[in-house]
Amino acid sequence: MKEITVRTANRAEFLNVTDEVRRAVATSSVRNGICVVSVPHTTAGVTINENADPDVPADMIAALERIVPRNAGYAHAEGNSDAHLKASIMGSSQTIPVVDGKLVLGVWQGVFFCEFDGPRTRKMNIQIVG
Repeated sequence: MKEITVRTANRAEFLNVTDEVRRAVATSSVRNGICVVSVPHTTAGVTINENADPDVPADMIAALERIVPRNAGYAHAEGNSDAHLKASIMGSSQTIPVVDGKLVLGVWQGVFFCEFDGPRTRKMNIQIVG
């Protein structure tokens, strides 16, 4: 397993980590299998979505804020209940096929680390299995 460090600058942001994931696959000995990207945090997630237009991640953050507003009278005393909920909606892992030693994503797809309680320094795990 490869662990990478991710640094976020905002409370909510999507960081494109596709290149880091591709590098992990390229440096592994796996030619055909799967790549599992996981986030070991309860207020962050990982998703696959369009990486060509920066408005898409911005729209996703805005939509999540409308669905799960920051101050909605949650019982959790730390003040970050919305971040926990958003992370659960996005999910903590993604599985991507590896074929001929390359990550298989659609033309417009990218892998995004999803921060909901930043700014922080976070970890992301990449496991390639063949």
